[in-house]
Order: sequence, then structure tokens, then C-alpha cells
Amino acid sequence: MKKIIFTEKAPAPIGPYSQAVLSGNTLYTSGQIAINPATGELVLDDIETETKQVMENMKAVLEAAEMTFGDVIKSTIFISDMNDFAKINGVYAAYFDEKTAPARETVQVACLPKNVNVEISMVAVK
Repeated sequence: MKKIIFTEKAPAPIGPYSQAVLSGNTLYTSGQIAINPATGELVLDDIETETKQVMENMKAVLEAAEMTFGDVIKSTIFISDMNDFAKINGVYAAYFDEKTAPARETVQVACLPKNVNVEISMVAVK
């Protein structure tokens, strides 16, 4: 059985998808981009600030499913410029314990929704 996860503390979907879906004890999140959920505006000041907004949005989705970053088993990071990898990784790392960090891939893509620079999705298990 699947349960749709929604929180007003993260951006509302901008298409026909859910913020996350809980199936059994596994949570599948949609990709989050740097939209401030309070204003609906993109946060694109610099790559670190953008990545922090993405991670805060993801934190809100995890919390709505009664989970934390400690429950995340897999992350996917899509970036528009691999030269930003170190800066994105620095912000991302602050949300995880390095000893128990999830599996992950980081992929450079040609374009992301709303022309943002980073999008992150996750899978978590409780």
C-alpha cells in the first residue's frame, strides 16, 4: 500500500507527482530544488545557499514521513556543472554522518527544472 507524503514546509509539486511516496517502510522522494516554500521563490544566490535550500526542503519531506537523514539509504544528485561538485558536496555532507552516509551518485545534466543548478532525490527506510 502506498501513502502520499505532503508537507507545506517543502515546495508544492510543480507537476503531476508527489513530494514523496511511502510504500511499506520505504520512502521514495521526488527531486527537490531550491524553492523557498514560504515564498515560492527560487533561492539561487550561490551554489552553497541553493544546495542548503534543497537539503532543507528534503529535510521537511523526510520529517513529514517521520524520518530523518539517518534513514536515507540512497541519494541522487543532479547538477548542471560538475565544477560545483565540491561546494555542493560540502553542504550535503553537513546533513549526514560520514560513517553511515547513504549510497549516492552525482550526475551532471544539461538542464534542470526552472534552470536551477542542483536537484536531489532520496530513498529512505525506517
